[in-house]
Amino acid sequence: MRHRPGRHFLQIPGPTNVPDRILRAMDRPVIDHRSAEFSSLGKEVLEGCRAIFQTTDPVIVYPGSGTGAWEAAIVNVLSPGDKVLAFETGQFATLWQAMALRWGIDVEFVAGDWRHGADPQQVEARLAEDREHAIRAVMVVHNETSTGVTSRIPEIRKAMDRVGHPALLMVDTVSSLGCTDYKHGEWGVDVTVAGSQKGLMLPPGLGFNAVSGKALAASKACRTPKSYWDWEEMLKANAGGFFPYTPATNLLYGLREAIAMLLEEGLQEVFTRHRRHGEATRAAVQRWGLELLPLDPREFSNSLTAVLMPQGHDADHFRRIALERYDISFGSGLGKVKGTVFRIGHLGDFNDLMLMGTLAGVEMGLRAAGVPHQAGGVQAAMDSLANEMATV
Repeated sequence: MRHRPGRHFLQIPGPTNVPDRILRAMDRPVIDHRSAEFSSLGKEVLEGCRAIFQTTDPVIVYPGSGTGAWEAAIVNVLSPGDKVLAFETGQFATLWQAMALRWGIDVEFVAGDWRHGADPQQVEARLAEDREHAIRAVMVVHNETSTGVTSRIPEIRKAMDRVGHPALLMVDTVSSLGCTDYKHGEWGVDVTVAGSQKGLMLPPGLGFNAVSGKALAASKACRTPKSYWDWEEMLKANAGGFFPYTPATNLLYGLREAIAMLLEEGLQEVFTRHRRHGEATRAAVQRWGLELLPLDPREFSNSLTAVLMPQGHDADHFRRIALERYDISFGSGLGKVKGTVFRIGHLGDFNDLMLMGTLAGVEMGLRAAGVPHQAGGVQAAMDSLANEMATV
């Protein structure tokens, strides 16, 4: 392969660019994971995770992916034959549903158009019908990485409370944690699922479950066999800062640094930065004359933007041209939107100038690939950022 000068622009919606500060933090010798030094690291990381999830509930950290964290959520609170309510908001909601089916869970999967989030009114109506309380959990993807749609979790929690339904609320925050305001505790979420490779700015390799007292109580009655994912065994070891099996020590070094970076910037400032970049990207898409995949402005993602290609133009062809000519990677369309959508990631350790470079790459790629569009998207994004700063 020939040398390509400069840095590669990795603008997929995760894994994200890993900051040098985190890479340096991980570049350390492995230590004894049964030592007092490791106990100190473990306690610091587990406590820091609570701050990021905005909760006083325990946060369990697994050596594993977000998919592993999905499985941990399922096997700790649901038993074969249990009924759950889930919503088809995109590819990852579909995959989580498929995993539940493989565990013998009875999933009522509410069909969706992949352009809207989970509807709080549908949640309320369906749970109101369930007078026998057969539905044990409601499963929702907060930020659907395949579509750029963000479901309104506080409204869903309120809908559940209005009908007094005891179902658990289980939420995937893989591409929203550390990017979009998310309050596991205040919002009444029972199980929150997350991964390390997006807003937490780490390489893939860590999965997370934040668990409420109600979820812990449900886990005591759960009949599903488990070993690696067992919350009880993890929490016993975590009390001393340890893990019941070999932990990913160097990723924990990186996680400690990531937590420090997020808290130094301030969580609200992090969320504001992501909102600014989301708004600027959407301004660029509008100026190009292209269409956003999400339809409800209340549900626009600030982690990524999913863009529909004009009729007759292939998103993967555009992505390939942009990569070959400008060394920039965009996310592909997944599942039902494969070939018709490309995704611009603007999450993690990301600033205004990086966004400008990214959007310039989109605009040049559109031109090189012969995709019909109007010029000026980059300028529209610059104007959006400048106007935002002028009001501060």
